Amino acid sequence: MTMPRVLLLLVIFNTLVVVGGTIFNYATLKSMQTGQAVLGISAGNAGSEAEEANSEYRFFPIEKVIVSLKGEHREHYFVLDLVLQADLETDPKKLEQIDPMVRNSVVAHLSAMTFEKLRGMPIPELQGTLESALFDDFASKKLAMPFANVLVSKLIVQ
Repeated sequence: MTMPRVLLLLVIFNTLVVVGGTIFNYATLKSMQTGQAVLGISAGNAGSEAEEANSEYRFFPIEKVIVSLKGEHREHYFVLDLVLQADLETDPKKLEQIDPMVRNSVVAHLSAMTFEKLRGMPIPELQGTLESALFDDFASKKLAMPFANVLVSKLIVQ
């Protein structure tokens, strides 16, 4: 008679462990979504606060960069609105000072393309080519890059 009691206790204990583990996992997943700690245990790694502080950016718009390209039968105009993504600590005056250089570099790079090539280029690829052209241009002039990424916020083709 003692053997069935031991088996019953083992079944009850296993059930409690499974239910407790399920509740803990559910609470951990919920806390990861909201960013709170569960039972004093952080869901992320120790550097998550530093990552959150670095995840804030400063954005500087460069509006109405106009590029004229020859097509098969006529000239076409591209109007680009760009946004430079920089760290939050970046001085806005530095970003304002490089505006003419960014415009010059973008116009020079895009003017070398054909209308068909530029028109058929997906936005992520266009952003990548503009970033690499700007990085190369700044490096050739030995200037520091006060921004990290170039984003295309508007593209109008005529």
